[in-house]
Amino acid sequence: MPIRVQNDLPVKEILEQENIFVMDEHRAVHQDIRPIRIGLLNLMPLKEDTELQILRSLSNTPLQVDVVFVNVASHKAKNTPTSHLNKFYQRFHEIREEKFDGFIITGAPVEQMPFEEVNYWEELKEIMEWTNEHVTSTLHLCWGAQAGLYYHYGIQKVPLKEKMFGVFQHRVLNRKIPLVRGFDDVFFAPHSRHTEVPMEEIRKDERLTVLAESEEAGLFIATAKEGRQIFVMGHPEYDRVTLDAEYKRDLEKGLAIQMPVNYYPKDDSREKPLLTWRAAANNLYTNWLNYYVYQATPYDWSGTL
Repeated sequence: MPIRVQNDLPVKEILEQENIFVMDEHRAVHQDIRPIRIGLLNLMPLKEDTELQILRSLSNTPLQVDVVFVNVASHKAKNTPTSHLNKFYQRFHEIREEKFDGFIITGAPVEQMPFEEVNYWEELKEIMEWTNEHVTSTLHLCWGAQAGLYYHYGIQKVPLKEKMFGVFQHRVLNRKIPLVRGFDDVFFAPHSRHTEVPMEEIRKDERLTVLAESEEAGLFIATAKEGRQIFVMGHPEYDRVTLDAEYKRDLEKGLAIQMPVNYYPKDDSREKPLLTWRAAANNLYTNWLNYYVYQATPYDWSGTL
């Protein structure tokens, strides 16, 4: 699938080196096709890493995808150059009158804070409310999933005794639902968080459907509104070394951090981490784009929603 990005986006070269079909703006305008328009609200601190991971995850269908990077105006990023944000990102007020086929709200390193103390919480609430009328399907990831479940359904996150950190086994439920079509009975996915959403709270809300869970890590996928809202509690987009970098960064800072579980061969952090979740992650994003974005979106947005 061609991913449409700005001509000089830094991660474009990396994607091309991985043989991912990346189409720049000049070529895209000559295509007689309506691309699927995906907004990415990137709340992660290392925004270029997240751009690469998400674009890679969206690259496994024959659809043409036009990705619009969005950031919040009420928070100043500390780990991404302002020049990069000014050039490649749009603020919410610049897109609020537009329609999107799909929208992704990423995680953020603020899960130990009450939602109301996050400095962009009011703006994020406005964005989540906006998705109800302007987006066909919204995919919430990790803290973004916790924020969405709290805002839309009033389910509060709770702190964990120790960080959920590593690669965990999950099992599929409700196999007939298209989002988990093609999944194995069990599959792996990364988690990196200090909080969780209690399964009992999810299960007793009849508006939510659990599609995958883990005995160790709890909820992994839940949906609502026939797939217009999707909540993914882990980080399926992570690449092979993301947890490794996080672990070694925290060790260098002298923070109390346990080795990520089910990650290094023989639990030896000098070894190359095992990549055990890529196939399931690709399947998740492909199913989302195909069944909940492409097939559910009208060719012409005018007069819809």
